[in-house]
Amino acid sequence: MDELLRFATSGSVDDGKSTLIGRLLFDSKQILSDQLAHIEEVSLRAGRDGIDLALLTDGLRAEREQGITIDVAYRYFQTPKRKFIIADTPGHEQYTRNMVTGASTSDLSLVLVDARKGVIEQSKRHAFIASLLRIPHVVVCVNKMDAVDWDEGVFDRIVEDFTDFAAPLDIHDLLFIPISALHGDNVVERSERMRWYQGPTLLHHLEHVHIASDRDLANARFPVQWVVRTDDYRGYAGQVAGGVLRPGDDVVVLPSGRTSRIASIDTLDGSLDEAFPPMSVTVRLEGDLDVGRGDMIVRPTDRPPPAREIVADVAWMADAPLEAGGRYTIKHTTRTARAVVDAVEHRIDVHTLEPDCTGCSLRLNDLGRVKLRLSAPLTADPYAINRTTGSFILIDEATNDTVGGGMVVSAGG
Repeated sequence: MDELLRFATSGSVDDGKSTLIGRLLFDSKQILSDQLAHIEEVSLRAGRDGIDLALLTDGLRAEREQGITIDVAYRYFQTPKRKFIIADTPGHEQYTRNMVTGASTSDLSLVLVDARKGVIEQSKRHAFIASLLRIPHVVVCVNKMDAVDWDEGVFDRIVEDFTDFAAPLDIHDLLFIPISALHGDNVVERSERMRWYQGPTLLHHLEHVHIASDRDLANARFPVQWVVRTDDYRGYAGQVAGGVLRPGDDVVVLPSGRTSRIASIDTLDGSLDEAFPPMSVTVRLEGDLDVGRGDMIVRPTDRPPPAREIVADVAWMADAPLEAGGRYTIKHTTRTARAVVDAVEHRIDVHTLEPDCTGCSLRLNDLGRVKLRLSAPLTADPYAINRTTGSFILIDEATNDTVGGGMVVSAGG
């Protein structure tokens, strides 16, 4: 079983997202006694009826006061079968950048739909962002089934509406689960009140969903993060971003184009016969090569062409707009370069999910397609092939703030 699953939650305000995460932690016995005592005290002080499990995740004071999720809250828990990192992301349109940040590294997206409201605009936007980020697995939890008397017909209509909307999106694995986060039905334990549902509980699915094959195992990609030197050892440390590396493999170091062969793959626990994503290892090469941080080790047979021009979908995260002519630092894997915005081809209307070509800029929380020209070639793959080597961030050169996150559509030039 894959050891770690990262998943992001999204939903509209008052869909019960924070309550669901609290329920997962509570019913899987992940809450310490002092945490529980504190939540009971806060719930009592706020006049809540019983324990408010949402308080386990709405950690900021402003969130508790307003009853909404603003920032991305990361939570860790584990069961005997798997470890989990939850990114509890905001649902509101004005926090799109926070949602993109939390979901960008996720293996699975958990979208909440209120059974009383059905599939609304924000539900569609969350599904669209999950597909844009190429999250391989999407689970739609139809929450608050208790508020519709556990009606199978309500659930079936939501499944049909959501499936129709998601048909043109790039979602390969879509599952629907009827739940009540408030009462715990189908979250950890199977519901006795919805016996018509024959699928897995949410936790069972999270424990068993297969993610090992979601990564690019065909094209070898090893961005060098650090050079490890001692008197008798020289190796290159980093995280495998694609493919399977083995001692004896012929490799090319980019951008120099120098060739070599893998002598060994080393870790603190000893040498390995192979390494694959997302393992962190040190690769030792035969011969005396000049290799440094920012270089990429690949195979001769599947080397990506050096790219000086990139077309990408960008999530904009700054108050100052992204416009043609803008200059930024681009960070791609372990390499940086300078980037000039050649054009903003369109922004995506988050209400209709259609490209909008009016105007030529991206503003805070906008998503859109951008063409960039680079000062130095990058070893970039399309994001559809490799989410690691196909992604980058844009940095404001004056403030050093991260102002955008990008997903490569095409690279060349």
